[in-house]
Amino acid sequence: MTERHASEFTLGEKIVEASLRLAASGGIPGRWFNKALPDQSALTPAKAPLTLEIVSHCWKYSEFQLYQLSSLVNYPPTALQVVHTVFYSEEDEDTVRLLDFFRTMSVENVRWNFQPMPKEELFRRAIGRNRAAKATEADWVWFTDCDVVFHEGALDALAKQLEGRQDYLVYPQQMLATELLSKDDPLILEAKRHPRLMELDLTRFSVRKFSRATGPIQIAHGDVARACGYCPDLKVYQKPMPRWSKCYEDRAFRWLLGTQGTPIEVPNVLFIRHAEKGRYQQGSQLSLLRKTIRRIKSALIGR
Repeated sequence: MTERHASEFTLGEKIVEASLRLAASGGIPGRWFNKALPDQSALTPAKAPLTLEIVSHCWKYSEFQLYQLSSLVNYPPTALQVVHTVFYSEEDEDTVRLLDFFRTMSVENVRWNFQPMPKEELFRRAIGRNRAAKATEADWVWFTDCDVVFHEGALDALAKQLEGRQDYLVYPQQMLATELLSKDDPLILEAKRHPRLMELDLTRFSVRKFSRATGPIQIAHGDVARACGYCPDLKVYQKPMPRWSKCYEDRAFRWLLGTQGTPIEVPNVLFIRHAEKGRYQQGSQLSLLRKTIRRIKSALIGR
């Protein structure tokens, strides 16, 4: 990969990206720019047993990816089949070690699909999501993050909700979330020790409600994923980057589909909230700024 391909945005690209963010806020209908979007009535109603592809990215988040992978082993689905796609970089040794541990496990109704990619492509999450969307054979695709965990009964309940639906996009209207955890919280420290199966203490979690299909809870119909990808024509969101990029493309994806998503009930979906962002350089001004912003947001939401 050339340095140019993994460079920061040029001035022109910054203007385009700012314009897309403005447009995605509701000023212009996104469907005007998404000619591939199928008619909703033409979407295939999935029949049991469904197939679901879970798509996650992991860069220096192995301690959280461990809990997500463990949940699929500890509570394998019975009402659907899962393909679990994880995009990662081979430069992230902790994540490589973790995935090597899990890839040897045979789990009923679960197929591992661990996909290495250059870290510059990993840093723009839409690249992997677009690749997975275009290639999926699943009835539905859950675009998520590695700090989301599928606890007991979550996926089987989801299967019942998805059967026969023709929505473009759905999302769980609530999750069980932790408080904003510090880097020395036992939940995080224990997961960093070495790869193994681990459980989560549900007493650490409380209900957190959502009003739209945000980045970790975007569950797209498979026909929509195959036809539309994940913002493939918005070139600023398909450009490799030299560091992790904030995921403004998640809003653009909803904009292109013309929906904030349909809320559904899915119990026991867990969200591990954490102040330290492994994907940003620790101790840097950007890392400290983002940590401060996250703590302020958490305090405001908790009021």
